[in-house]
Amino acid sequence: MPREMSTVTTKGQLVIPARLRKKYSIRKGTKVAFVEEENRIVLQPVTREFINSLRGSLKGKPSVLDLLLKIRRKERDR
Repeated sequence: MPREMSTVTTKGQLVIPARLRKKYSIRKGTKVAFVEEENRIVLQPVTREFINSLRGSLKGKPSVLDLLLKIRRKERDR
């Protein structure tokens, strides 16, 4: 995997190399999530393709709604 470098400006801004912007469909206004993993920071473009890739990833897991209702029941019973 080729490494590309960029320098952070005094305002904390960073330029994403053109090759990576094209490859990951990063355009003006694209949101980018910063994820900490051990001793590194991962930039994840939040694009339609990324959101679509998440579909079904929580299948079979307890639903968030069920978990919230369970927590509220516990709080009510106190």
